[in-house]
Amino acid sequence: MSRIPESEAVEEGDEYYHVRYRDPDRFDEIRTPDWADRVSGSVSEGSEVRMGKREDDDDWVVQSVLIKKNAGETKAREQADEIIEKIET
Repeated sequence: MSRIPESEAVEEGDEYYHVRYRDPDRFDEIRTPDWADRVSGSVSEGSEVRMGKREDDDDWVVQSVLIKKNAGETKAREQADEIIEKIET
């Protein structure tokens, strides 16, 4: 089991706060799987999870979590932390 990373950045977009946990340049593939969105939706309705995979590794890990802007930045970070903990533990 890998250690749960702390968020690196929170960026405000048009509709979402983009809470980044890992640099997207470190991945060969990034996807938004339905199963991860179902997990995130149980914490924050309408949220999305970006999962990344490195070429030399079979494991997918959370790259970032998108939380709807109406949550506010502080709550977005808290909800994203809860989502990544559910997925990666």
